[in-house]
Amino acid sequence: MMSTEDDEAADTCCASCGITAVDEIKLKKCPDCDLVKYCSDDCQKKHREQHEEECRKRKAELRDRDLFAQPDGSHLGECPICCLPLSLNMTKSGFMGCCSKMICLGCAYANQKREFEAGLEKRCAFCREPLPKSKEEWNKRIMNRIKKNCPAAMYQMGQKRKLEGDYKTALKYFTNAAELEYAAAHYSLSSLYHNGQGVEKDDEKRMYHWEEAAIGGHPTARHNLGIYDGNNSKFERARKHFIIAANLGYNKSLNALKELYANGHASKEDYADALRAYQAAVDETKSTMREVAEGDVNPAVMDY
Repeated sequence: MMSTEDDEAADTCCASCGITAVDEIKLKKCPDCDLVKYCSDDCQKKHREQHEEECRKRKAELRDRDLFAQPDGSHLGECPICCLPLSLNMTKSGFMGCCSKMICLGCAYANQKREFEAGLEKRCAFCREPLPKSKEEWNKRIMNRIKKNCPAAMYQMGQKRKLEGDYKTALKYFTNAAELEYAAAHYSLSSLYHNGQGVEKDDEKRMYHWEEAAIGGHPTARHNLGIYDGNNSKFERARKHFIIAANLGYNKSLNALKELYANGHASKEDYADALRAYQAAVDETKSTMREVAEGDVNPAVMDY
């Protein structure tokens, strides 16, 4: 679609003073909306009151565009060995402190079975490092990964500190991991701000971190947003959230969408499509080795 003359002018001229971008004069876009450009910070300040309403509206539109995009998969990603999506059930995978990889139960079991039968030393199924022999050694490996700026390790250490009641240190680790776009860290930050642990309670920040986690594929954060919007009678937004989470294989959101359908806030097609997508997402996490592992061992005693 061709641009109008006004659109072209806004793209080449300062929205405040009208000066055109030439040679030494460089224009920069409004960082919130990308609708207008300015030649200086002074011009941006002078134009702020005039532009504020349009900017706020456009900023909300851009946020919703990002928020309601369907992620390619959940925040957990794939097992790095079998390359199948990891289950949302966290007992079906384990975190390796040596390489910060999440390994599915099937691959961990296959590796342990091979080592046992061959009389080999227990090692990480991915990086082949010997498994830690103590919690102290595990912590040391996590700290080594943190020094390498690994968000997954930061998140794990944040979780450890949170369980110990050291919320301020947990906040630091979660914040650092979130700045590196680690979705689970955003979700943990939302919990801290919701409960006032290590910080003052802040509903605005809780919502922000819910949204960031949801954009990153965190289905629980997405579900919480759907519940929040549904409780505030924003049923269209709730419907979208539940569909996205159900498509990732999140059962609670599928049931919530069913409830919306029963109350007339979602269509039969919405629920049917989400049910098919939900089942497909769950099926993608299954494999013969994972099923063998679940039937042959107790995940709680795996040596992750």
